[in-house]
Amino acid sequence: MQDYERSVSFLGTWGPFQQRVFILLCITAIPSGYNIMSIFFVMASPHHHCRIPAHSNMSQEWIQASIPVQLVNGEPQRSSCSRYNLDLVQNLSVLESSEDAILSSLKQESCRDGWTYSTENYQSTVVTEFNLVCSDQWKQPLTSLVYFLGALFGCFVSGPISDRLGRKPVLFGSIGMLSLFNIAVAFAPSWPIFIGLFFMMGAGQIASFIVIFVLGSEIFVGSNRVLFCSLCLPSVWVIGMMLLPCTAYLVRTWRHLSLILAVPGLACIPLWWQIPESYRWLVSQGRLQEAVHLLTSAALENKVDLPQVLLLSAKVKNTKSQNSPGFLDLLRTKNIRHITLKMWLIWFSLSVSYFGLSFNMSSLNGNPFLNYFLVTAVELPAYGLSWLAVRSHPRRLSFICFTLLGVVALLLVQFTLHSEPSVTLSLAILGKFGILGGIALLYVHTGELFPTVIRNTAMSSCATFSRIGSSLSPYLLELAVFYEFLPWIIVGSLSLLSIMLYAFLPETFRQPLPDTIQELHDKDTKWFRWPWASKLRPKDHGNSAKEQTIGPEVICITHL
Repeated sequence: MQDYERSVSFLGTWGPFQQRVFILLCITAIPSGYNIMSIFFVMASPHHHCRIPAHSNMSQEWIQASIPVQLVNGEPQRSSCSRYNLDLVQNLSVLESSEDAILSSLKQESCRDGWTYSTENYQSTVVTEFNLVCSDQWKQPLTSLVYFLGALFGCFVSGPISDRLGRKPVLFGSIGMLSLFNIAVAFAPSWPIFIGLFFMMGAGQIASFIVIFVLGSEIFVGSNRVLFCSLCLPSVWVIGMMLLPCTAYLVRTWRHLSLILAVPGLACIPLWWQIPESYRWLVSQGRLQEAVHLLTSAALENKVDLPQVLLLSAKVKNTKSQNSPGFLDLLRTKNIRHITLKMWLIWFSLSVSYFGLSFNMSSLNGNPFLNYFLVTAVELPAYGLSWLAVRSHPRRLSFICFTLLGVVALLLVQFTLHSEPSVTLSLAILGKFGILGGIALLYVHTGELFPTVIRNTAMSSCATFSRIGSSLSPYLLELAVFYEFLPWIIVGSLSLLSIMLYAFLPETFRQPLPDTIQELHDKDTKWFRWPWASKLRPKDHGNSAKEQTIGPEVICITHL
């Protein structure tokens, strides 16, 4: 299918059909972006201290004095998990003894009567409702881990299903699953039931975004595909992320917030009748009549004449019936195995770096809603610059430049962490900017490397390794116990590893998308070539068409 894009060129590149699908696919990305970091607000842990029962009959001054004061990072703070023995404090309050002189020598006890939580930012969260603090604080990172493991499961399962059953069923199935379990989570009566439902919610979250990316990359051609994959789709996704803190600011209870998070997904379900299946995928599966029917509808919408179509389908159907590519085909031959293993490691490394930075920056002092909004807004210029790079520069060189910028910034953090807080914040944001620009290019390059018959499987397998990285990221900050700068060094080193691996990937700039595994084998896949020495395919003015070998495909002949 090497001249596939020429065979559908009669549709044009930016007619009413492409414009409608372009906008609708971007809209379907909002539920995924809206939900990806909902855990930040649903699982928020506000300040808390031991609750003093109302029947203790103590004055407010004695209630305040019954909570010990501890030094945390050099600053005095009320203890979150202990109090002075309440019976002894009550006796002292009756005797009106001097609390300052005597209380510090009293025996301390755990919070037997529960906790009192600050309501400055949140009315209720999962942490406050199920008391996931003190002795149960280990359940907080475990909940994050379960959510990302759900995303890992969704990526692993959705890819092969999409390559076998189609892009649309998996897209709307994932969106429906995300909305359904958002509603179910809002009625969870206990923490074990909550994490079970949270796992399923994570399974639908990232799977929908991967399918949208693949569907758009297969429907659009040329510069419109670059525009969709590297700028518009991720930008709308980030806008969905930016809507989350605005909603959480207005809705301070986690159950009501979960119900609202389901609304965008439910609103996208009617788009099933507006978004087409990938005709590129239909052709690769030998379903040529459905592909022609779809192209006929697109031609009518664009008001162009439909060419006479010759369907050379026998060979396609035989290939389809004899061999249906699957997950194992990513590792079956030497060429594709080298690409797959490198991609898995690169996706894992960048995911640990990105989510590790996100969790670290979310702990900044100040308003949590404003912090999240600002840290998310930084992603928009990164996607803008990555789009400019994708339009006119080789993939490998662009990725290396972006990611190297992030590596240098992150490794410099250890020199300014305590002495220059503002410089540290700037370096952290710059590091996230560089890594995010690299991730944007990584999505585009991955979609261009793998053929249509296993593209969604490949993207989903890469996203699976990305979810493994994100699952480990909540525990990354715990490594600071061994060495203060260790988290920053690990993040920078993993990003540096991805740069080294990227130099051994084939270049895809100005190359047609492969549709079969054989086309990938026929390409020049020399395992190392300097990024600035990549061979660029000149723009096709029609002269190269005669030299191409036409495989089983849809050939369009126009009679003027």
